[in-house]
Amino acid sequence: MAAFEAQRPRLQRLAYRMLGSVAEAEDVVQDAWLRWRKVEAPVDAPAAYLRRVVARLCLDRMKSARARETYVGDWLPEPLLAPESDPSDDLTLTLMLALERLSPLERAAFLLHDVFGVALGEVASTLDRDAAAVRQLAARARKHVQAARPRFRVEPAEADRIAQAFFVASRDGDLQALQTMLAEDVVIHSDGGGRVLAFRNPIRGLARVLRLYAGLRRKFTEPPILLRPLVIDGLPGYASIDRGRILQTTALELRDGRIAGIYIVRNPDKLRHVAAALAAAPGAS
Repeated sequence: MAAFEAQRPRLQRLAYRMLGSVAEAEDVVQDAWLRWRKVEAPVDAPAAYLRRVVARLCLDRMKSARARETYVGDWLPEPLLAPESDPSDDLTLTLMLALERLSPLERAAFLLHDVFGVALGEVASTLDRDAAAVRQLAARARKHVQAARPRFRVEPAEADRIAQAFFVASRDGDLQALQTMLAEDVVIHSDGGGRVLAFRNPIRGLARVLRLYAGLRRKFTEPPILLRPLVIDGLPGYASIDRGRILQTTALELRDGRIAGIYIVRNPDKLRHVAAALAAAPGAS
């Protein structure tokens, strides 16, 4: 029991990085726990054994998954809030999206070897491949995701300042302020999953994004409410109650000092853990 609990946070992070879903990651870790309980002989290396079990369970899910093929609109990973993340890894939301373009084996090899620091031999054993093949898998994955790696880390106070300034400008339809914050090629991605109203396709380009926020300000008389700034998958962001009384998270990708990506999650199925975390936070009402 103690050996498993000691590994649980790391196993949860691995499963989330593999699947992009907090709920699915929790299910996988629970399945791993059930398997662990059935092990009768002592395990010499519990951490390696449990990593192998979780990685293989995730691969099984990834290979059999069909949900994303019929997903309504943009698909974004479930928002992972800063206290749940590991400050030693630099997997931001944008890098998570880059991982989505990899094969399951490439993704597993990259995460285990490059992110979690697992030795190549152990990765080969986990994936049931020889070391040379795993080295190639990790190298291909590294090449594909290289451009998505964060170029610098935003300090928490600066992240809060950016998030709050963007929230105020977008809420008020302040086009002059937004124009100073946004990159020319800014893109908005919005994930409602068909459950709530969201943009079905990305909104691309500064002019279109400015028109969008100006239009929202004119259309809705009830302004959104900022709940609190957050760090979401390594990016500055916030949770808010948006127009229509919908809980949403907004994460902001920064490039050269400007906001280049706006990632909005509105799908309530992906926000249950966020709602629970907000409710449990000190001062929550």
